[in-house]
Amino acid sequence: MTNQAVARRNEARVTARVPKKVHDRLQYAADLTGATLNQFLVQSALKEAEAIIEKENLISLSKRDAEVFFRALANPPASTAAFKKAAVRFAEKFDAANQRIEWSPRQSVVRLRKIRVK
Repeated sequence: MTNQAVARRNEARVTARVPKKVHDRLQYAADLTGATLNQFLVQSALKEAEAIIEKENLISLSKRDAEVFFRALANPPASTAAFKKAAVRFAEKFDAANQRIEWSPRQSVVRLRKIRVK
Protein backbone atom coordinates (compact mmCIF):
# COMPACT_ATOMS: atom_id res chain seq x y z
CA MET A 1 0.00 0.00 0.00
CA THR A 2 1.44 3.40 -0.97
CA ASN A 3 1.89 6.30 1.44
CA GLN A 4 -0.80 8.20 -0.44
CA ALA A 5 -3.28 5.33 0.00
CA VAL A 6 -2.50 5.17 3.72
CA ALA A 7 -2.99 8.94 4.04
CA ARG A 8 -6.36 8.78 2.26
CA ARG A 9 -7.47 5.98 4.53
CA ASN A 10 -7.06 8.30 7.54
CA GLU A 11 -9.05 11.13 6.00
CA ALA A 12 -12.74 11.89 5.68
CA ARG A 13 -14.55 14.34 3.46
CA VAL A 14 -16.88 17.10 4.64
CA THR A 15 -19.04 18.94 2.13
CA ALA A 16 -21.56 21.73 2.44
CA ARG A 17 -23.80 23.61 0.05
CA VAL A 18 -24.17 27.27 0.91
CA PRO A 19 -25.70 30.31 -0.77
CA LYS A 20 -23.34 32.29 -3.02
CA LYS A 21 -23.31 35.22 -0.57
CA VAL A 22 -22.17 32.93 2.24
CA HIS A 23 -19.49 31.39 0.03
CA ASP A 24 -18.21 34.82 -0.96
CA ARG A 25 -18.10 35.97 2.66
CA LEU A 26 -16.22 32.84 3.74
CA GLN A 27 -13.80 33.20 0.83
CA TYR A 28 -13.16 36.84 1.77
CA ALA A 29 -12.39 35.85 5.36
CA ALA A 30 -10.10 33.06 4.17
CA ASP A 31 -8.28 35.48 1.89
CA LEU A 32 -7.78 37.90 4.79
CA THR A 33 -6.11 35.15 6.83
CA GLY A 34 -3.97 33.89 3.95
CA ALA A 35 -5.60 30.45 4.00
CA THR A 36 -7.41 28.54 1.32
CA LEU A 37 -11.17 28.37 1.73
CA ASN A 38 -10.89 24.70 2.70
CA GLN A 39 -8.19 25.42 5.31
CA PHE A 40 -10.22 28.30 6.70
CA LEU A 41 -13.39 26.21 6.98
CA VAL A 42 -11.64 23.30 8.68
CA GLN A 43 -9.73 25.55 11.11
CA SER A 44 -12.84 27.58 11.97
CA ALA A 45 -15.07 24.55 12.38
CA LEU A 46 -12.49 22.74 14.49
CA LYS A 47 -12.00 25.79 16.72
CA GLU A 48 -15.77 26.04 17.26
CA ALA A 49 -16.07 22.28 17.86
CA GLU A 50 -13.31 22.40 20.50
CA ALA A 51 -15.03 25.33 22.25
CA ILE A 52 -18.36 23.48 22.31
CA ILE A 53 -16.78 20.27 23.59
CA GLU A 54 -14.86 22.16 26.28
CA LYS A 55 -18.03 23.95 27.40
CA GLU A 56 -19.99 20.69 27.56
CA ASN A 57 -17.24 18.91 29.53
CA LEU A 58 -16.82 21.69 32.06
CA ILE A 59 -18.89 21.62 35.23
CA SER A 60 -19.55 25.02 36.77
CA LEU A 61 -20.60 25.24 40.39
CA SER A 62 -21.36 28.13 42.65
CA LYS A 63 -19.10 28.49 45.68
CA ARG A 64 -21.83 27.02 47.89
CA ASP A 65 -22.46 24.07 45.56
CA ALA A 66 -18.73 23.38 45.32
CA GLU A 67 -18.46 23.34 49.12
CA VAL A 68 -21.38 20.90 49.39
CA PHE A 69 -19.87 18.69 46.68
CA PHE A 70 -16.40 18.54 48.23
CA ARG A 71 -17.86 18.01 51.72
CA ALA A 72 -19.80 15.02 50.36
CA LEU A 73 -16.62 13.64 48.77
CA ALA A 74 -14.69 14.04 52.01
CA ASN A 75 -17.48 12.59 54.17
CA PRO A 76 -19.59 10.24 52.04
CA PRO A 77 -22.84 8.96 53.52
CA ALA A 78 -23.04 5.35 54.65
CA SER A 79 -23.98 2.88 51.93
CA THR A 80 -27.61 1.84 51.92
CA ALA A 81 -28.92 -1.55 50.85
CA ALA A 82 -30.22 -0.04 47.61
CA PHE A 83 -26.78 1.44 46.87
CA LYS A 84 -25.05 -1.88 47.50
CA LYS A 85 -27.53 -3.65 45.24
CA ALA A 86 -26.94 -1.05 42.51
CA ALA A 87 -23.16 -1.43 42.88
CA VAL A 88 -23.47 -5.20 42.36
CA ARG A 89 -25.63 -4.66 39.24
CA PHE A 90 -23.08 -2.16 37.93
CA ALA A 91 -20.16 -4.55 38.51
CA GLU A 92 -22.02 -7.26 36.59
CA LYS A 93 -22.60 -4.99 33.60
CA PHE A 94 -19.28 -3.13 33.53
CA ASP A 95 -16.70 -4.34 31.01
CA ALA A 96 -13.41 -3.05 32.48
CA ALA A 97 -11.32 -4.05 29.47
CA ASN A 98 -13.35 -1.87 27.11
CA GLN A 99 -14.50 0.72 29.66
CA ARG A 100 -18.12 0.11 28.64
CA ILE A 101 -21.35 -0.62 30.41
CA GLU A 102 -23.90 -3.01 28.95
CA TRP A 103 -27.06 -1.02 29.51
CA SER A 104 -30.61 -0.90 28.33
CA PRO A 105 -33.41 1.31 29.62
CA ARG A 106 -35.99 -0.11 31.95
CA GLN A 107 -39.36 -0.83 30.51
CA SER A 108 -41.49 1.86 32.05
CA VAL A 109 -45.15 1.50 32.70
CA VAL A 110 -47.34 4.43 31.85
CA ARG A 111 -50.41 4.70 34.00
CA LEU A 112 -53.23 6.83 32.78
CA ARG A 113 -55.82 8.29 35.10
CA LYS A 114 -59.38 8.48 34.09
CA ILE A 115 -60.66 11.99 33.93
CA ARG A 116 -64.28 12.57 34.68
CA VAL A 117 -65.99 14.83 32.23
CA LYS A 118 -68.90 16.79 33.64
